[in-house]
Amino acid sequence: MKYSLSSLDSISHISDVSFCECVDSLYIKPRRMIYKENGVKRTWDFIESLDSVAILLYHQQKDSLLFVKQFRPAVFVSQQKGYTYELCAGLVDKEGKTLEQIACEEVYEECGYHTQNLRKITEFGTSVGNSGAKQTLFYATITEDDKISQGGGIDGEVIETIFIKVKDLEEFLFNEDIIKTPGLGFGIMWFLHQYPLLKKEK
Repeated sequence: MKYSLSSLDSISHISDVSFCECVDSLYIKPRRMIYKENGVKRTWDFIESLDSVAILLYHQQKDSLLFVKQFRPAVFVSQQKGYTYELCAGLVDKEGKTLEQIACEEVYEECGYHTQNLRKITEFGTSVGNSGAKQTLFYATITEDDKISQGGGIDGEVIETIFIKVKDLEEFLFNEDIIKTPGLGFGIMWFLHQYPLLKKEK
């Protein structure tokens, strides 16, 4: 474990850090699979976790993509930098709701915008070496007319919304001082490839 007290110096509002064994999580379960591949016995440890949705948001008036920034303990421990830039996203943990409904709720809760014009981009596996959960990626446009709250998350979440101008996206993507998720990187590349067509949409 790489964590040290000195890594808290630049994150003054994170305090009282301690660690314990995780034995009763509602979100992940450690598992071990024992199997044979080409007749050779193997074992693989992994985490059983929930699927998720993510939403790439384009703000038409600002000509910007909207991301979220939040503290991630796992990143803090491994890299000494706790804040990551991500797509608006959430777990598929709401029984009886479609992926689209869950995605719209996440946009409202985290970013404060109302949206119903979701377009599915694709779906892919995340953390395939230790989880293998599926993430479904959507695209949506927003304007200030859609803003209905400040966002920031629920149940004590601390989520900051970040706008990045389209003209600055490539520089942002390749800035290694900023920790970003693979889904965010894929979303930016997809958007830049589609941008000439997307910008014409109302």
